[in-house]
Amino acid sequence: MFLKERVMEVLETVKDPEIPVVSVVDLGIIHEVHISNHRVTIEAMPTFSGCPALDMIKRNIELAVESIPEVDFVTVTFIRYPIWTTNLVSTKGREALKKFGIAPPEEHDGKEWRVPCPYCESVYTTMDNIFGPAACRSILYCRSCKNPFEAMKPVSI
Repeated sequence: MFLKERVMEVLETVKDPEIPVVSVVDLGIIHEVHISNHRVTIEAMPTFSGCPALDMIKRNIELAVESIPEVDFVTVTFIRYPIWTTNLVSTKGREALKKFGIAPPEEHDGKEWRVPCPYCESVYTTMDNIFGPAACRSILYCRSCKNPFEAMKPVSI
């Protein structure tokens, strides 16, 4: 059990390359960690199947886990089921996103997308462009503090 705890601790240091303030653990993409005879197998869920950062995330996970002396081999696999949803982002991850200027995803029921401004917390916001700098984000505008900001697109089952 000690090795699994150490692996999880190291995974906390692996940041999303597009959002460097949130770890892959806090982003909620680590689904399972299996350990057998010093071999580590990690199942991760991509935020979006076409995410251009998947290869980099995979390599960063491998490098981090390989740095543990007790680990002989690491395999990282991106799984398609279950699918990642924004409800998997941890409280710590949501706070980090907000401090970074990205509106964190709120608990989402698949109906209404309410996006409070990460700067002033006003809900008087409008969608400026559904297409943001990454597939998982959109550009919004706060009519209260007049700041543009990014928001994670809600993904629910």
